[in-house]
Amino acid sequence: MKNNQFVILVALVVALGGFLMGFDASVISGVNKFIEAEFGLTKLELGWAVSSLTLSATLAMMLAGPLSDRIGRKRVLTFAAILYAISAIGSAIAPTFLFLVIARMIGGLGVGASLIIAPMYIAEIAPAELRGRMVSFNQLNIVVGISVAFFTNYLILQLAQSDASWAVNLKFDEYNWRWMLGLETLPAVLYFFGLFFVPRSPRWLIMKGEMDEALTVMKRASGEEKAILAMEEVKRALAAAGESQNEKVPLTDLFKPAMKLVLSIGIVVAVLQQITGINSVFFYAPMIFEQSGIGTDASFVQAILVGLVNLVFTVLAIMFIDRLGRKPLLIFGVAGIALCMFLLSYSFSQATYTLDEAAITSLPAEIDQSKLASLVGTTFDSDVTYKEALISALGADVAKTYESNLITAAVTMNAMLILISILGFVASFAISIGPVMWVLFSELFPNRIRGIAISFVGLINSAISFIVQLVFPWELATLGSATTFLIYGVFAALGLAFILAVVPETKGKTLEELEAMLVK
Repeated sequence: MKNNQFVILVALVVALGGFLMGFDASVISGVNKFIEAEFGLTKLELGWAVSSLTLSATLAMMLAGPLSDRIGRKRVLTFAAILYAISAIGSAIAPTFLFLVIARMIGGLGVGASLIIAPMYIAEIAPAELRGRMVSFNQLNIVVGISVAFFTNYLILQLAQSDASWAVNLKFDEYNWRWMLGLETLPAVLYFFGLFFVPRSPRWLIMKGEMDEALTVMKRASGEEKAILAMEEVKRALAAAGESQNEKVPLTDLFKPAMKLVLSIGIVVAVLQQITGINSVFFYAPMIFEQSGIGTDASFVQAILVGLVNLVFTVLAIMFIDRLGRKPLLIFGVAGIALCMFLLSYSFSQATYTLDEAAITSLPAEIDQSKLASLVGTTFDSDVTYKEALISALGADVAKTYESNLITAAVTMNAMLILISILGFVASFAISIGPVMWVLFSELFPNRIRGIAISFVGLINSAISFIVQLVFPWELATLGSATTFLIYGVFAALGLAFILAVVPETKGKTLEELEAMLVK
């Protein structure tokens, strides 16, 4: 029990990097509306503001794994904590769009490092019977970070409307998006100091020949008897691989015939996790909900619901991942993702948009109502054609600034079905491919190549995430909501077929047993 407490405590501290990643990623969802107007951004520029973090995270993933093999997992995570803090401060004070993007990209370097190194470290210190749950702590912290970001965004939005003297003095109304971004400084500093109490990875220590320290850490994690057995098993696996403990592993080793199965699984799962649109929801949640006509404040409230559902179902995944196994969760969750995306697409396809006289008079005074006279009584069957008509009538700047009000005034759709579909999608993701992907990554690859392998598949995962985030505002404006979500559903259905046919079950086996089974 004492050993388990040590592992849990260490995993929770290390996984705080996941909290920062989740917060950093989703806090932008509340910022989008304000920076789009303040900096006069196009839809692709808005997509760039969001996705720039993921681009630099992608670059960091190329370096973090090999770097962690050289200097250690713990040291890389410490550098990540520093980058998070610099990014938070820089984003909050950004005077220009370019400055904001650069600050976001600095944070992306921390995201890329912590996203792959934290689960790798936890897998290397946790006993086999706890590994699934412990690695899932990282995903749990990611979703806690996402939830906290949604909540603090809403809280700051409310404080911006408050007449309280302290809220006025802190200028929450004038600097609302700056406060949203700057809050990340606090957990970044906490993470930096927390890592001082975390030991170095025992498997990394063995690879570096530091056997005494490795054995000490393993004893604390699993007890003396299990530690000695585990240490011998790791040494045998390294010897069988024919690699010296300090020899650099080339990237070409990933593409050897023996690695074909695990690399194929890693690549497909990495693509699938992002191509189904999860970061479109997390990064643009208020924007999506505004498309259903509920208004700005309500869209922020529903974004909080997304975070809470994500949190609850991630906890369920942690409870069941070592009981039911990885594959059953993947099958159940990805099937749910496909179903919810198809339902979401259908819901938006049934929407209609009609402006009448009463609706026009309810619009903000800044909108010239006379310019909308030609649209009165006309029914539009898609959001794309309605938005194009608004731009023609009002001009791009006014139509963009008051898009939420104009949609609310005209739309007829089942907003509750939209909410249920999105929450169902998030729940399906959170109980399956969200946490399971990182568990699989930490299990599939051999000890000697794990750092560079996770960097490689993490790079692919992050690259797909970057593309999804970058094009999502353009997709909504050009293809429309129905087509965008239909595309995500098709990708989920294809991924489900791959999981059923190819992905193995890995629960309950040591990393060395999995290597013997999967790497021929």
